[in-house]
Amino acid sequence: MYEKIIKELKRWLEPQDDFILNSANLSAVLFHNIINLNWVGIYMRSGNKLYLGPFQGKPARQIINIGDGVCGVSAEKKETMLVEDVHQFPGHIACDLASNSEIVVPIIKDNILYGVLDIDSPHKFRFIEEEKQEYESYVEILIQNSDMDRVKKYYNI
Repeated sequence: MYEKIIKELKRWLEPQDDFILNSANLSAVLFHNIINLNWVGIYMRSGNKLYLGPFQGKPARQIINIGDGVCGVSAEKKETMLVEDVHQFPGHIACDLASNSEIVVPIIKDNILYGVLDIDSPHKFRFIEEEKQEYESYVEILIQNSDMDRVKKYYNI
């Protein structure tokens, strides 16, 4: 499955370098190719907040403070967060009330945080430690195929 997703991402992300368009396709490719997901999306950083960007799933929280919820903690620590049971995570913010587990990967280039990739599942223990590297590689493809200087300027990062 990993190779299929990488191939799809390269197919949809390599033709152009717009971060928002690439984020939309990243969300769609992951949502439609990985089983047992109910929400996939990007939150973009501006100042000390994360703002909802392209996503697949039910409507979601539009603004998250850095440090709040799984997304905010991942952004604050600049590290991937894997949460087996979101109901055990203090201050969890649900994008979908059916979510039970979550993985959040920070979008970082040259030690600058641009946002996070947030992925939710209705199943507890859906994400395992061995998958973290795969999700991080999807974010790396997004970064490699996007004009991050334009993102920095637009979001005043």
